[in-house]
Amino acid sequence: MGKSGIGFGLLMLLVLAGCEEPSSAVLGPVPFHADDECHVCGMIIADFPGPKGEAVSAHQVRRFCSVAEMLGWWHQPENQVGESHLYVHDMARGDWNRPDDAHLIDARQAWFVIGGDLPGAMGVTVASFAEKAAAEDWAGRHGGRVYQFKELEPALWRPSAPMAGHH
Repeated sequence: MGKSGIGFGLLMLLVLAGCEEPSSAVLGPVPFHADDECHVCGMIIADFPGPKGEAVSAHQVRRFCSVAEMLGWWHQPENQVGESHLYVHDMARGDWNRPDDAHLIDARQAWFVIGGDLPGAMGVTVASFAEKAAAEDWAGRHGGRVYQFKELEPALWRPSAPMAGHH
């Protein structure tokens, strides 16, 4: 094999290496920035209190001004086709008015409180927690009901949801 054959072989290896699926480490949570806009409503995310959400894929990071906005986006069938990792703030480890990006957690493993007396960005307040006990404690102090990710249905976080604000 001549030098051109070796060069071609190396080029093909590089091309094939570029086709590999990204590792899940690449798809970890991404910190929010002061000028980030919500993927759904276009509002500046930092202007709102409460936990935020993000959908991280190999090609894009979509950020949301509230967990409710992220859930609304996620429950659209066309958004469940790709490989997006969903992250939310653990509100047991952050201030309601300034959620801590160091504590973004896997939304599929989180516990959620729908409703409550603290304001969020858009629609019904949805607070997110890493631990069930923290979610139950928060609901006991602020109202709302506790759910796991697999139990979440769009009717729960829509403003007209009959049980959203009740504990």
